[in-house]
Amino acid sequence: MVAFAVGVMLCTALTNLIPEALESGLDPHEAGFAVLVGMLVFFGLEKVALWRHDHGHRHAGKAHHSPQRAAPQVALIVIGDGLHNLVDGILIAAAFLTDPALGWGTALAVLAHEIPQELGDFLVMLDAGLSRQRALTLNALSGLTMPLGGLLGYLGLIRLEPLIPYVLALSAASFLYIAVADLIPELHQHRTAKNGWVQITLLLLGVTTVTLIGMTLPHAH
Repeated sequence: MVAFAVGVMLCTALTNLIPEALESGLDPHEAGFAVLVGMLVFFGLEKVALWRHDHGHRHAGKAHHSPQRAAPQVALIVIGDGLHNLVDGILIAAAFLTDPALGWGTALAVLAHEIPQELGDFLVMLDAGLSRQRALTLNALSGLTMPLGGLLGYLGLIRLEPLIPYVLALSAASFLYIAVADLIPELHQHRTAKNGWVQITLLLLGVTTVTLIGMTLPHAH
């Protein structure tokens, strides 16, 4: 799933989001600067997420004996995921407002990344001492912020159309950063020849899937 997500996110960013941002009015320098700023912002956000992760692991070993100690860790996970999903919803809304095919491709890229991430958060919650039902409920609640973000993005961006190209560039920055900084290093941890061929195959499958979506779904222009 991680290898597939890499292919989907790279293809969506480089062949869909950035070209659409350029066609929507940004000149190449503005688009490049917007992508650069976005990647720097996501670097800072990841620093916060890593702090959250390290903070959680420091208390995970004590969580089963002291549920009160697990509460801050779980709260950070739920709040962090909720904000992340809210932003993802806004990005998907911007893509759909630009082009239906781009919207579906962007939604697929978000989904491909969110599935392994949500699974990881679920396991961290279990390690913190939560029951399966409680962990699933909290994960579902944080996921509800995505449609909320989509609604807010639609209502806001439809009135602020000039901002859409910049949001598309930031979306591309998000996908590029996640794929290159987080997912690809994870793939490199599995170095056997068999794993390598499987990863390349799934990565290319992700690229092919996004390409087919762009070819088969109707475009706005």
